[in-house]
Amino acid sequence: MSGTVLLVRHPPVALAWRKRCYGRSDMGWSRAGLAMARHLAEDLAARPIDAIVHSGARRTARLAAMITRRSGVPVQADAGWLERDFGTWEGRTWQAIWRETGDLMDRMMTDPAGFGPGGGETGRDLSYRARAAWGRLPMAGTTLVIAHGGPIAAVQAWRAGAPLEAMVRFIPACGEVVEVLRT
Repeated sequence: MSGTVLLVRHPPVALAWRKRCYGRSDMGWSRAGLAMARHLAEDLAARPIDAIVHSGARRTARLAAMITRRSGVPVQADAGWLERDFGTWEGRTWQAIWRETGDLMDRMMTDPAGFGPGGGETGRDLSYRARAAWGRLPMAGTTLVIAHGGPIAAVQAWRAGAPLEAMVRFIPACGEVVEVLRT
């Protein structure tokens, strides 16, 4: 039994959130994000999709709803696909975090197994959560997953056999569609 999973990172967030740490924070899209969502919805709804899964965050749920309205494909939320929990860093600018902590944020890449930014999730926690969400996906047919850069990168790195330190190389651009064959 085999299937296909389309991993899609949500469209760009509202301008007020740019340059901010916004992992679990819940915000809408920018104008460019809305335009991208419209194009993505048209493109993705035209594909043969059997199931749609999103993280439950507004920036993924809205796109899922747009696609299901066009396609009639059932949609469900799975919090396993939520972005990383950045703890006390949530909502703060990256510059403010840098001023306060110096190069501490580099540990997200150099010590992903042990470092939880702002007291939030470690890279290992994120990877385990995303892998569990992957395991809940249907094995057959085509499943569309609308999620965030972190969990998509975690699944991609795991499937590639790459170490946690390499997750950052697998972060897709906003609106990017990553097709993965599931065998």
